[in-house]
Amino acid sequence: MVAGPAQTQTTRVTPPTPSPVPSPGGAAHRGSRSQPEVMTGAQAVIRTLERLGVDTVFGLPGGTILPTYDPLLDSEQIQHVLVRHEQGAGHAATGYAAATGRVGVCMATSGPGATNLVTPLMDAQMDSVPLLAITGQQSSKLLGTDAFQEADIVGMTMPATKHSFLVTQAKDIPHAIRAAYHIASTGRPGPVLVDITKDAQQAELEFVWDEELDLPGYRPVNRPHAKQIREAASLIAESKRPVFYVGGGVIRSGAHEELLALAEATHIPVTTTLMARGAFPDSHDLHLGMPGMHGTVPAVAAIQKADLLIAVGSRFDDRVTGDLASFAPRARVIHADIDPAEIGKNRVADVPIVGDAAEVLDALLSEMKQHHAQALEDRRPEWWTLADGWRKSYPLGYEANDEGLCDPQYVIQRISALTGPEGVYVAGVGQHQMWAAQFVEYERPNSWLNSGGLGTMGYSVPAAMGAKVGEPDRQVWAIDGDGCFQMTNQELATCVINNIPIKVAIINNSSLGMVRQWQTLFYDGRYSHSDLNTGHESVRVPDFVKLADAYGCEGIRVTRNDEVDAAVARALEINDRPVVIDFVVPADAMVWPMVAAGVSNDQIQYARDIRPDFSGETEEGEEA
Repeated sequence: MVAGPAQTQTTRVTPPTPSPVPSPGGAAHRGSRSQPEVMTGAQAVIRTLERLGVDTVFGLPGGTILPTYDPLLDSEQIQHVLVRHEQGAGHAATGYAAATGRVGVCMATSGPGATNLVTPLMDAQMDSVPLLAITGQQSSKLLGTDAFQEADIVGMTMPATKHSFLVTQAKDIPHAIRAAYHIASTGRPGPVLVDITKDAQQAELEFVWDEELDLPGYRPVNRPHAKQIREAASLIAESKRPVFYVGGGVIRSGAHEELLALAEATHIPVTTTLMARGAFPDSHDLHLGMPGMHGTVPAVAAIQKADLLIAVGSRFDDRVTGDLASFAPRARVIHADIDPAEIGKNRVADVPIVGDAAEVLDALLSEMKQHHAQALEDRRPEWWTLADGWRKSYPLGYEANDEGLCDPQYVIQRISALTGPEGVYVAGVGQHQMWAAQFVEYERPNSWLNSGGLGTMGYSVPAAMGAKVGEPDRQVWAIDGDGCFQMTNQELATCVINNIPIKVAIINNSSLGMVRQWQTLFYDGRYSHSDLNTGHESVRVPDFVKLADAYGCEGIRVTRNDEVDAAVARALEINDRPVVIDFVVPADAMVWPMVAAGVSNDQIQYARDIRPDFSGETEEGEEA
């Protein structure tokens, strides 16, 4: 049997484009059915993936998924990338999806193979990444008996997926995989798991391809309601201090062009969250930067002083809002999202809009042009005088270290400058993630990949691997920390064997950097179990250059700023194997600006013990 799609959160529709694979028995017309062909359930898995246009599967075989691995060997369309750990398969599929906009696919066996996918599934769920995970399961007659490598992966993953299917009969396999692929890639994208028993893979079925996919109850709303658009446009026309608060939904929707058109027409400042970096060009005059805990002062200040927030594809995450009660205290809120469950969840919306980001932004622009043309002439000079003052007074920067080591911010700036905006930059989690979000210049969507919601250490290397498979003509950098890198660096073996030449920049401060920063600021410098002994004046366990060499990669160590350009240039020249660069940086380097967890964004610190002065910057009629 196959469980039907649940009434789960729904988001944007991006229908997959199937590759031109012929139907069994001849081409089928819309609304028609192909001629039946007898095959095993395992063969049906592969045939269905081919019909859906899947070209890559990341996985690791085991007993209960072996029936499906056998016909996979014969597929001329699907390449399989053999990972060294199932978590690597999940993150690689996520990286592939985030870089390409297509569904990423991973595969694993039952028991520990499946449970090792839970972290990447939860990661994809929180960051709205379209992911299809296929797992083997013990034979149906053994379910519930605690058989060898049996685990209730459907039960485990229900909170971590958009939906999970259990398939126990071969005849249900094609529909389950097609439904999973559709659910993953439409509405609010997300991960879907299909767990298939071994006997279902081995049994035979008549494979028939129905052109129509019927999923009763699953109807994502894409087109926004006209009344809500009218109300939102009226608020925009009336506002004196509006700000775009742009989230990752704009990237998942492919709505960057619509965002640019609306922002330019209205001349409203734009802020892009950690998940939305690249949704709006960093170089554009309207862009104030990233809001939130480690955002720019202009972005944070603009939101705090705004009278209107135009939130699109964002979810009022705690890392953006800080103390929610004091977040944008004077602002009315337009909140547009494909997922109705997000609207009003954390902040009440004055104008809620359910719909696809691209359609919402396009509709708003049309409404503004048609009914508020005069408002489009308002350049809001007083508002921009404030914003430009913040940009001038509090530019993004850093203080060079006095130890003679590399400055992490400088390293990332140079990687960005020498690689350019066509590169893909994939970060782990921690200080290096924030520096990469701050100091790489993002000019296009899908160029920045990170684990924003779950904050998964170990994400970078396998996700970069998946991104490189999906975008082989782009330079792909994994900007990682010495702690994150040690969690999944075994996937370098996968990269070497499969000729996936990623670049890895390890920002090596010999510690769990963000943990150490918090220990410095909030725990009186008591560094409880955060030293890793990988960097400067340590025993270097492991030695990352030697480790790279052992894996067959090019290993380089850089200890000074004047060595950075040559090392990065060398890495960009090497395209026949991965490159690992050990950038040695001080342990005490910190990420600034910073809003401490749980406090008001009004308390943002530009640098340690330096807080911006916003006195006098009040709304009309208020006293400073």
